[in-house]
Amino acid sequence: MTIVELLAGSPLLQVVTASILGLIVGSFLNVVIHRLPEMMMREWRLQCHELQGGTPDEADREPFNLSTPRSRCPACGHLITPRENIPLLSYLLLKGRCAGCGKPISLRYPLVETLTALLSALVVWHFGFDWQAAAALLLTWALIPLIFIDLDHQLLPDDITLPLLWLGLGLSLFGIFTDPRSAILGAMAGYLSLWSVYILFKVVTGKEGMGYGDFKLLALFGAWLGWQAIPLIIILSSLTGAVVGITLILLRRHDRGTPIPFGPYLATAGWIALMWGEPITRAYLNLLH
Repeated sequence: MTIVELLAGSPLLQVVTASILGLIVGSFLNVVIHRLPEMMMREWRLQCHELQGGTPDEADREPFNLSTPRSRCPACGHLITPRENIPLLSYLLLKGRCAGCGKPISLRYPLVETLTALLSALVVWHFGFDWQAAAALLLTWALIPLIFIDLDHQLLPDDITLPLLWLGLGLSLFGIFTDPRSAILGAMAGYLSLWSVYILFKVVTGKEGMGYGDFKLLALFGAWLGWQAIPLIIILSSLTGAVVGITLILLRRHDRGTPIPFGPYLATAGWIALMWGEPITRAYLNLLH
């Protein structure tokens, strides 16, 4: 019996395997969350120097990507060894402290790994062992760095959103999640709906209410799930964003004038629509009758 046949015949083994894979992927996503914004900033600075005819700083010219240089402790520069880089387990064995200087390691690293493992298990439990599950895993893994990067930098990188948008359109050709017509209309509706709100808000207030990354993210979900999912995603993300924003203001943990990134709420709402969009919509329609 092959590994594929073994997995296909055991839902429990599928979930366990997805969890372990999620831990490994989560470790890589921590690198993406930390390095991708810096990679983008370095690229922008190099482009600025090139346009102005200046000389880039030496630090910007050094290789810096998702694999180079090796990970180090930000406090003491200690190189992270393979034994210290085992997802979740290393954090527990090190008791959450650097092996070099003993300073605390950010709790975000094990949280991202655990979150990725849990969501991966949930996706496989929900979809089973098929192409929908594989595609849903890929989308789930991409949404996690988008959420954390937007929280940190108010930025939704095109390097993640645009390839996934095109992938969603490609998947529709095979009937995965939706059909090509719904996917194309969904991508258009997703982008134009938020873009229209952005333009109207800017005309009325003279301020920018959201960024173009939000338009692309909703277009991404439209391409994956079809235009039918757009209203649900907008409603869920708006309600969640409003509740969280009001709560933070009431608790005085957020200034009224400080912008709140909308990407995390869009990403969460889109993931919920991916998993349970049809039953949620059906239940809502039943309440109206």
